[in-house]
Amino acid sequence: MNLIETFQDLVAQVPELVQPLIVALAGAIPFIEGEGAVSIGIIGGIPPVVAAIAAMVGNFLCVAVLVLASSGARQAVVNRSRAKAVALAGGGTSEGAAVDTADTGHSTPRREKFQRAFERYGVPGVSLLGPLLLPTQFTATMLAASGVGKARILFWQALAIIGWTTIVAVIVGSAVYAIR
Repeated sequence: MNLIETFQDLVAQVPELVQPLIVALAGAIPFIEGEGAVSIGIIGGIPPVVAAIAAMVGNFLCVAVLVLASSGARQAVVNRSRAKAVALAGGGTSEGAAVDTADTGHSTPRREKFQRAFERYGVPGVSLLGPLLLPTQFTATMLAASGVGKARILFWQALAIIGWTTIVAVIVGSAVYAIR
């Protein structure tokens, strides 16, 4: 039994009041996200609108936590690098002494794919088209690590989550309705 089937079984076994929480939890998992979670909810018998809202909330809350954590971590690294550069420069001002911490020399295929898309499409494109390539959690974390502002990331990620989850909800809801 795979993870999606486990969530579908869990949705079917818990009281109706708890079912949206299970869908929200599924939405927080990379590769399931809002799109998979809304499918789990609708197939599990939750009304499409309720399933969509729960999936969106679960996916967005996870993305928000990751963006806030990775932005904070990036800021700490940048501040520490600047402080170290100032200390090495003899305690002068940090102008011109800032160290670029974005490129550490470690490159993975996912990072390269993200970087190519980011250079070509920017934050809106990566956020809106990102779910076709990578989970929103990965995309949002990489955007934050690149130094993009938290509010900008969260805005575009919210639009992407709402859009993709709504599209999948309409498709799956229509299919389930047609079958019944």
